[in-house]
This record gives sequence, C-alpha cells and structure tokens, in this order.
Amino acid sequence: MAVSTSGKRERKPFIGKVFLDKVIRLPWTWRITILYLAFMLFLPVAAMFFKASTEPPAKFWEIATSELALATYNVTFVTSFLAAAVNGIFGTLIAWVLVRYDFPLKRIFDATVDLPFALPTSVAGLTLATVYSDNGWIGSLLSPLGIKVSFTRLGVGVAMIYISLPFVVRTVQPVLQEMEKELEEVAWSLGASQWKTFTKVILPPLFPTILTGIALGFSRAVGEYGSTVIIASNTPFQDLIAPVLIFQRLEQYDYSGATVIGVVLLAISLVLLLAINLLQAWARRYDSR
Repeated sequence: MAVSTSGKRERKPFIGKVFLDKVIRLPWTWRITILYLAFMLFLPVAAMFFKASTEPPAKFWEIATSELALATYNVTFVTSFLAAAVNGIFGTLIAWVLVRYDFPLKRIFDATVDLPFALPTSVAGLTLATVYSDNGWIGSLLSPLGIKVSFTRLGVGVAMIYISLPFVVRTVQPVLQEMEKELEEVAWSLGASQWKTFTKVILPPLFPTILTGIALGFSRAVGEYGSTVIIASNTPFQDLIAPVLIFQRLEQYDYSGATVIGVVLLAISLVLLLAINLLQAWARRYDSR
C-alpha cells in the first residue's frame, strides 16, 4: 500500500497484471513465441512437476530411488553418455572427411548421414536387431568372438549411437566448412606436424562445437524409445531403460510412479545439459584467450 499526496492509500498494481501489460506491449513475434512455448513446453513440464508433487515426499523418494529405478537410470544415462562420446569422436571424423575430401558418391554418403532423422525409430530398431542378431550379417561375425549385441545392453548402446550420430556430424560440419585452411598451411610452414596442427590449430576452436553435438546427441539418446525397446530384451537390472520403465508403469495404470520417474529423468537431464553448457562456455572463454 502506498500513500498519495492527498493522504489516501493507493494499491500497488498486481504483479501478474503488470507482467500481462508488458507482454501485451511486446511485438507480435514475441507474443506468438511466448504463447507457443507456454503451451508446447512450459505448461506440460509444469503439469508433470505438479502431478509428481501430489505424492508425499516419502513416497516420491521411495519410487525415485527404488532398486529398479536406479538400475534404469544407470542403463539410460551411462549408455547415452558413452554413445554420445563415441559419436563425438567418429562423428567429427565423418564431418572432416565430408568437408575436406572429394570422392565418388560423396553426396549419397552425405545424405545417408541424415537417415536416422527420416527413418522411423521402430524400423531402425527392427533393422538393427536383425542385423546384429546371432544370425544377422554383423552379429554372425561377432558371435564366434563371444560378443552378443541384440537383446543386450550393448544393443541399446548401438541403437543410441545410430540415432544420435547425425547431431554431431551436422553440428561440426558447418564449422569445419568455415575454418580457414590458411592457418593450417602457416602451421605446416613453421614446421608443425599434422597431429600438432590438428591439436593446436584446428581442435581448440572446434572443441565447443563438438561439445554441442555431443550434448544434442546425449539428449536424443536419453529420450530414445522406439529403437531401444526392440533391440533390447527389456530385462530389469540388465538392459531396461527409463523410458521403457515409464511405459510399463503406464500400462499398469501406475500414473504416479510413471510421473515420478519422468520428473527424475527430466531433472537429471537438465542438470547434465547445464553442466555441458557450462563446459562449453568455459571452452569458448579459454579459446578466446
């Protein structure tokens, strides 16, 4: 309450009304963006957190930290991180070859990288499960070595690598195209080896971009369901991932349990993505020195 010069108390405007007035005064592009994000992102996430908050804290903790839930977190996040790290290496190598070399059928190879974007994940899972089975083209070669891929945790990793590879390649590729080759030539003229040129000249400005691709691939792998549910045996404590556990809880009409696990999955993903973004910011700051 504020006191006016006439001695009467004036009410302060309601915070929500002030915010609404400011939103109305924004350009129409801002208003459409805020409205779209509110309905497609913020409200669904808020609803999920609200649904999970209806559970008593003790019950929430019991569901979130059950042995089965912890096992699925391990399979989901550790396997996703390893898949993203593998793609960080080989995705960068593929981008390098596509940018720096000309070879026959290059455009076909380049377009093939985007195949996981267009191919339904269930079809990808069926194809991978068939190819990597004990009788498949690749699985039959690995089977005599005692390596089993389909219907194991390794198969989950293969599926995650497959669906997240384009994120790294398409993130790194434009940056490589814009890099000046003159810097490499200068390093060579000064006597630097190819490996030293790569580690000292090329990699530092490219490293934040690689981290971005890894973060995108990691996010995609964590949320993958269609391909992993087919190539995995979905056995608890072995290769059961959190998205499949959520679906199983929904099939059992355990909506609270599914929501709690979903909230934990979302919270862990946000924390990890925040850590990766901080690492990217540190890499850019280090590179600018």
